[in-house]
Amino acid sequence: MFGAHMILALVNGFLIDGSGGKPIDRATVVIDGSRIKAVGPSSEVKVPSEAKVINLDGLTILPGLIDAHMHFMGTRTHKLEEEFTVPDQVKLLRCVNDASALLDAGFTTVKDCGGTNGLYLKFAVAEGSIRGPRIVASGYVLSQTFGHGDIHFIPIHWAKEKIPTICDGVDDCRRAARYALREGADFIKICATGGVMSMRDRPEHTQFSLEEMKVIVEEARKVGTFVTAHAQGTEGIKMAILAGIKTIDHGIYLDDEAVKMMKERNVILVPTLSIVNQIVTRGREVGIVEWGLAKAMEAFESHLKSVRKAYEAGVKIAVGTDFGGPELWKLGTNAMELELLVDKVGFKPMDAIVSATKISAEACGLEKKIGTIEAGKLADIIVVNGNPLENIRVLRDVRNVKMVLKEGKIEVNKLS
Repeated sequence: MFGAHMILALVNGFLIDGSGGKPIDRATVVIDGSRIKAVGPSSEVKVPSEAKVINLDGLTILPGLIDAHMHFMGTRTHKLEEEFTVPDQVKLLRCVNDASALLDAGFTTVKDCGGTNGLYLKFAVAEGSIRGPRIVASGYVLSQTFGHGDIHFIPIHWAKEKIPTICDGVDDCRRAARYALREGADFIKICATGGVMSMRDRPEHTQFSLEEMKVIVEEARKVGTFVTAHAQGTEGIKMAILAGIKTIDHGIYLDDEAVKMMKERNVILVPTLSIVNQIVTRGREVGIVEWGLAKAMEAFESHLKSVRKAYEAGVKIAVGTDFGGPELWKLGTNAMELELLVDKVGFKPMDAIVSATKISAEACGLEKKIGTIEAGKLADIIVVNGNPLENIRVLRDVRNVKMVLKEGKIEVNKLS
């Protein structure tokens, strides 16, 4: 480790800067404190005499990876009752290790799309009390009664005590949005449709009215933030777009009109293929509830077709996994999503990397600070063994992650 303020020069690495532009075979990145000062071919970038020089010959330099839809759940099994039988404090403590695992895997920023653990972890990470990525957190999710964010198998008064942002009607939705912001939300997450892992609704069920969604977006905009929507069914997706929501997360049943609307309005798709893939391929062996398993199997092919349709139309697509802690959704294995985009959807590896960096930064509302390696941005940088443009799988093996910098601070150093 080096001092709190330092000048670093990463030299002779193979640079993929996150912009989608042509890589630089032998590049230098100069870091002054928390920010990138200069970047370019090693033959053209002057290295300050006081810089600590790190030779990366044979290694690849990338922006820090970003998961734009995950959850700090703190659960360790796939049994629904663990949410109620394990104390919240224990689950929060487990998340400390999860945060560290994400950083070790090269994820320097994550977007927690529901659950209060992220609200607490982000402060601990920011103040340096624990290791972890930068966390953007929504905290309490807004859901209608009998919505995806409701807990269908317990009495409603218990559900509302646990989730005070269950809301119905325009005025109640305004109250819930303000409550979520009061509790520390960086953005607001809503459930615009039903889902796979909610008991009694289905992915294609539309939830909230357009007027309800619009008032939530209005409250977010008043304080300079945005709304993300869990949206799987076609009608709910379109209503969320019309309401002014920034990202459509999951997007299982996109039609041509929805894709066109997203493109025209600069709405970002966050597919989260990883969680459905894990449920479909291994869900039965770990005890995923039968109704969740059945819905996932029914939806997966449509999900892949929808993402492919959006990709071919040029919709912005960010990387998100929906992972949260249990065995199949283990935090630190999040680079699985890039593989699925390449292998199942047909992404070019470069496009998958841009999705996991530049576009995911935009999905987090942080595109002016992170997501690409360019002068003036925060120095969130990873160094990996292997070339992900030739083999995207190198990003999934944590052993290949040789160095991780977050805001210029070396968090992982396995070069020696």
